[in-house]
Amino acid sequence: MSQTPAAANPEPLGSEAFDELEAILDELRTRDDEIPQWEFCEGAMAALICCRRAIPPQEYFPMLLGGDEGTEVFADATQRERFMALWAQRWREVAVSLEAEVESLEDDAAYQPEIMDVRGAVAVLPPAERAAFEAEHGDEPLPSFAQVWALGFMFVVENWPEEWAAPRDKDAAKWLDASLQAIVAMTEDDTGEPAISPFGDDSPPSVSVARLNAFGEAVWAVYDLYEIWRNIGPRVETIRKEATPGRNDLCYCGSGKKYKKCHGAT
Repeated sequence: MSQTPAAANPEPLGSEAFDELEAILDELRTRDDEIPQWEFCEGAMAALICCRRAIPPQEYFPMLLGGDEGTEVFADATQRERFMALWAQRWREVAVSLEAEVESLEDDAAYQPEIMDVRGAVAVLPPAERAAFEAEHGDEPLPSFAQVWALGFMFVVENWPEEWAAPRDKDAAKWLDASLQAIVAMTEDDTGEPAISPFGDDSPPSVSVARLNAFGEAVWAVYDLYEIWRNIGPRVETIRKEATPGRNDLCYCGSGKKYKKCHGAT
């Protein structure tokens, strides 16, 4: 279902490449504060790859990054080309992961969303830096683990609802609904007791056990959504046939003759 051909063994993006993507988005945000974080883009990308219809870049980039074509938001051609190259590389990587047969999310081939535990990152800051961060952001709530990723995924679902409409098959429709609900659950705040830190055992806990379990279910849901639409295929537009006039009705051409004496005679 992807728009970008998936290489057999795409070169995975490393931490430096993701830092570069974040830096580009940070620069764009100096001119448009609605530019999303990479984690949001990561979720949107997963949804686009899973989507029933292969939505072309010229259609989704304006929604994601703004602008008529979604490309004039960049500072120059060099910045645009670099972002697009990294985007395409990550797209291939995610597409190959979703095609892979994996038994566990711990498998090297499994899809591993690029997400950040913001709460944990703030908790491990040195006291002075944490105080400065809190002074700058005030009482602004910090996103929960993988919440921004899930919001990015649902952004695509909500902006192209016709591509996520329930199929006629009842079992497939239930499967679709359960999968989407698993991702919707991740858009909610983590209200559980923090018990785990992705930054190590010596770091303050920032994620509940329930949240980590829900995240695993959400990633499996991405696999399920990819499988659902791959099995069902793209939507087929219903062709509606114009009603044929009765033989004694006036002809549709406006001649004033009966249909049987006009176009119905051919």
